[in-house]
Amino acid sequence: MIEEQKVLNLLGMATRAGKLTTGEDLSLKEIRNLSAKVVIVATDASENTKKKISDKCNYYHIPFIIHFTRSELSQAIGRERTICTITDNGFGKKFRELLSI
Repeated sequence: MIEEQKVLNLLGMATRAGKLTTGEDLSLKEIRNLSAKVVIVATDASENTKKKISDKCNYYHIPFIIHFTRSELSQAIGRERTICTITDNGFGKKFRELLSI
């Protein structure tokens, strides 16, 4: 639980630093541009959304994780979202360490 809280706090910091893209369309754009470092999808996102994001991430070799609920992600970033994309190398590295991906 402590590691999960660290990840959520880091999401908030990435948001304030402007290194987080949210939403399906913008996240897909970041994945296609290869500027996405880590993609986080909410566990209660639709199956279609999960498949679309996982297929794109696998194709472009971008790490992704299906973790946290929509409300947990939304509370961490301050907006109602189901998909968050980290676009910074430093934040991406820390997320991969904390989430073991």
